[in-house]
Amino acid sequence: MEDIKGMYKKVVKDNFPDVIKIDMGGQVLEYRKKIWNIYDPDEGCNVERGLRYGENPDQPSAMYELINGNILLGDVRFFDFKGGLTSKVKEEDMLQVGKHPGKINLTDVDNALNILKFLDRGPACAIMKHNNPCGVAYGSTMAEAFEKAFWCDRIAAFGGAVVMTRTVDIETAEAMVPYYFEVVCAPDFDGGALNILKKWKNLRILQIKEIERLKEYKFKRIIDIKSLMDGGLVLQESQPFRIKGREDLRPAEATYKGKTYRIKRLPTDREYDDMLFGWYVEKGVSSNSALFVKDGATVAIGTGEQDRVGVVEIAIFKAYTKFMDKEVFKKYGVPYAVFKLEAEKGMRKMEELSDIEAYTRKMKAGLAGSVLVSDGFFPFRDGVDAGIKEGITGVIQPGGSERDFEVIEACNEADVTMVFTGQRLFKH
Repeated sequence: MEDIKGMYKKVVKDNFPDVIKIDMGGQVLEYRKKIWNIYDPDEGCNVERGLRYGENPDQPSAMYELINGNILLGDVRFFDFKGGLTSKVKEEDMLQVGKHPGKINLTDVDNALNILKFLDRGPACAIMKHNNPCGVAYGSTMAEAFEKAFWCDRIAAFGGAVVMTRTVDIETAEAMVPYYFEVVCAPDFDGGALNILKKWKNLRILQIKEIERLKEYKFKRIIDIKSLMDGGLVLQESQPFRIKGREDLRPAEATYKGKTYRIKRLPTDREYDDMLFGWYVEKGVSSNSALFVKDGATVAIGTGEQDRVGVVEIAIFKAYTKFMDKEVFKKYGVPYAVFKLEAEKGMRKMEELSDIEAYTRKMKAGLAGSVLVSDGFFPFRDGVDAGIKEGITGVIQPGGSERDFEVIEACNEADVTMVFTGQRLFKH
């Protein structure tokens, strides 16, 4: 059997063509395979190569940059080869190569930007892992945005990709450097900040100047191409994103058996802000998904479940687990799991752990006062009831269920506000 650890150190040679042309009814897109000439510490010299490997270390992979052409379908223009973000990264944008980048590193950056393009009210940070956010947050400074995103889920953030919308300064770098990440990406880096981050020799540090113009990508459309196992293709237009502000949200209302049910309380300004923030983050989360957000930051993220109530329950479980870990880590400098194991062996005081667990329950793991976000409608009230039990004050969801009236009743019983978007956000 091949050495597993050795597999992760190799660069897998691909046999994909240098140029790909796609002809869509006479409209031609031309792509060029991305090859970088970068220093390889193992070789002791510069080497020309593309992606390190694909989703796994035994999968050849390649990334292509659009170099010519565009597609016009109806009244929508889909491509602009003159712009570019992740696929346009050049050698000089790799401020530190670290380990040679693979597919997941760059697709994590891409999906982070897919979320962050909507978050232009201030400095924002998204930490990604396996194409899903571990934490996303606004901050008054870039350092604060990173801290809020990181402490949403310190455990999942380990080895993730950190993407930021503003310059990484020394304060931000100092907040990040105690922890291990695979990728850090921003529009710019202060010189002192760069020196701090280079403590991690394998860290990939990417500068994408185009992030400074990221909001211009908010409503640009793409064509999504998926390959089937039989060689077939499924093409779809990317979703037109309709929720641009609070005026696009409508108070929940439904009619059932001739009776109209309406939400009693409208959202406060803070709740509207969190609803919009959560909806924008939701666009980058695998379905079925549900999020809890509060004060411009994610509190818990549930991803990729088959049932709606299940993903809410998982998000709640994660919130409690991560909250306890955060409290233990900040107070004692070790993860919750390590503290518990050592306490069971008599190396630490179990009552100290019990105190933190009690505090977590008292604070409802930070969920009290949050807004629940769902990418699809609630088919029953049980998902919302699970959130209400934890103290949510608002819900944002597409609406459209036969039992919307039940969900409205559940919210009214608890003085919880709810809005409908009229649009679902499935992502597969």
